[in-house]
Amino acid sequence: MAPKPRQLVTLCEAAEILAVSVKTVRRYIAAGDLDAVRLGRRTIRIETASLDRLIDAHPVNTWRSRAS
Repeated sequence: MAPKPRQLVTLCEAAEILAVSVKTVRRYIAAGDLDAVRLGRRTIRIETASLDRLIDAHPVNTWRSRAS
């Protein structure tokens, strides 16, 4: 059985998925919060699994537990 190919998206697509700016996506990459690959000199792609991990790591209801 062949391995499942990675799903990659552009910086713009990632920004749209996360509802943030491209600059914020670049910050997430620099901070190590998103896994990205460079293809050539200027082309950057982000793994969709990394987007899922970032979203799952920041659930909305966590602020309630911090207030206690």
